[in-house]
Amino acid sequence: MKIIQLTDTHLMPSGIVVNGVDPERQLRAAVADIVEKHSDADLLVMTGDLCNHGDPEAYAILKDILAAVPFEIRLMLGNHDDRRNFVAAFPDQPRDDNGFIQSFIDTDAGRLMFLDSHEAGVIGGIYGDDRLEWLERTLATAGDLPVTVFIHHPPMDTRIAHFEHIGMHDDGAIMQRLHRHAPGVRHIVFGHIHIPLAGTTAEGIAYSAGQACSHRFITDVDSPTPLWTGGNPCYRIIDLDRTGLRAYGVEVGEAATGRAPVCEGP
Repeated sequence: MKIIQLTDTHLMPSGIVVNGVDPERQLRAAVADIVEKHSDADLLVMTGDLCNHGDPEAYAILKDILAAVPFEIRLMLGNHDDRRNFVAAFPDQPRDDNGFIQSFIDTDAGRLMFLDSHEAGVIGGIYGDDRLEWLERTLATAGDLPVTVFIHHPPMDTRIAHFEHIGMHDDGAIMQRLHRHAPGVRHIVFGHIHIPLAGTTAEGIAYSAGQACSHRFITDVDSPTPLWTGGNPCYRIIDLDRTGLRAYGVEVGEAATGRAPVCEGP
């Protein structure tokens, strides 16, 4: 299964720059590249902070940009989003019984689960009892299907100083449930931190974050106030099958300096 991950697009009304970057220009370039090169993909997942202020104008731009995508799309909420405006713009995106933007898809490569960690007015993630019930039920019914989890806020400690107080505010509840289901949980995919990250929990669950498509940080994990920077639009290609998960970072607009030779056998 071929999945495209876009994260932290932070759309604004046309022409408005965020932290030195035009988020609409970034996303249009990324989606054009995805449509041109990966029209065979099975799924596009956008892991939250779709819009910088969650305003209707920005969601309208997102809807216009995504109209070109020829395969299934799952949109997720981040702390910058607005639930009511999102639902008004994308009423067909699936929700759970409590109205949270949560769903799952069963595929030949396992169960994909999409979690909603958005809470109005909170920069960090919230995942209370009203959502944990859905998580527990969805994990329990996965059977022997390997599970891949998508969420905006990383549910583990990333050891990045800037995110010490704006990570997941759930007292470890999500990870406790996922660890109980291990080794059935294959991977956790998230956004929020705006830089690439990969790791493994002590219980052996792998996790990773994609690069933000819009503005990102100059990586300084010890600084509580790291510097913003721009860069090429980014997305990830996630290759998923019964043998495992592989994620490849893509930067749109890189200039070629040559071609690698064909390497053959030992």
